[in-house]
Amino acid sequence: MVFKKMLGAFGVGGPSVDTVLDDPAGVPGAPLHGRVELVGGSHDAAIEHITLSLITRMEIESGHGDGHATGEFHRITVSGPMRLGEGERRSIPFQLVLSWETPITTVHGQPLHGMVMGVRTEVAIAKAVDKGDLDAVYVRPLPVQQRILDAFAQLGFVFKGADLEYGRIHGVRQTLPFYQEIEYFPAPRYAHGVNEVELTFVTGPHAVEVVLEFDKRGGMFGGGHDSYGRYTVAHADADTVDWAQQVDGWVRQALEHRQAVPGYGHGQPAYGGRPGHSSHGGHGGHGPGMGGMAAGVVGGVAAGYLAGEVMDEVFDDDGGEDE
Repeated sequence: MVFKKMLGAFGVGGPSVDTVLDDPAGVPGAPLHGRVELVGGSHDAAIEHITLSLITRMEIESGHGDGHATGEFHRITVSGPMRLGEGERRSIPFQLVLSWETPITTVHGQPLHGMVMGVRTEVAIAKAVDKGDLDAVYVRPLPVQQRILDAFAQLGFVFKGADLEYGRIHGVRQTLPFYQEIEYFPAPRYAHGVNEVELTFVTGPHAVEVVLEFDKRGGMFGGGHDSYGRYTVAHADADTVDWAQQVDGWVRQALEHRQAVPGYGHGQPAYGGRPGHSSHGGHGGHGPGMGGMAAGVVGGVAAGYLAGEVMDEVFDDDGGEDE
């Protein structure tokens, strides 16, 4: 997939850039390969740096209500200082390794509604910076993630949507400042006790933390409440477990108990009770402040906020592939 753009920030006759991904689809923990192709303009240009970054959109809770932010969560430098001659052509190869926690954006070749992600190329010349266009990236599930997603579908759960929540989950080691929620309407066999299920994967090189949040229906003598479970599953177990049976056990456990039962393993949560999502202004705990997010991981997003429509407009230009 290619994006082309004359670097407007450098005026008429400036250089142009093409960023080419060998394959725009990847999986968490694996690299994306490609090249940045430069064509010199009508005069020599001293390039200070070329940087690639992964961009996504997330939801942020604040005292003023929910909002959207877009920002970077991974950057690599493709080139340091270099001189690009008049009309000169250069091709710079790169490898962009996706974090293990990179959110899933497509399942069985179908985009997850609500998820958008892209690679942005930033070129700096003479203190002017052109951030270029976005090239869409599609992230497929790892095998164990796919088996769990397939199990939810096999049990009759209906996909509702997916989004990224800014914040951290208490007790779960995260390297990114957000987590993904994949939302389902309950299967008919569970609908009497559950309004909605939210599935979160926090993935590492050896295992996946599976966090489930169940919005439980209220009974005759009381209102509903949320129930949580957290489970650790190894990548190596992707093909050795009956995942439909396993997910059914997790759901039934949530229906039968207000709190998860302490334990560890395939059928037992790694700890009991509420995991305590700590999104900004969220359920509990304290995630990093927006200032730290803007200065650290998201850097470059003014005050951590941009209109959610920014990402929509960019990907609409590619034919609405994010829908």
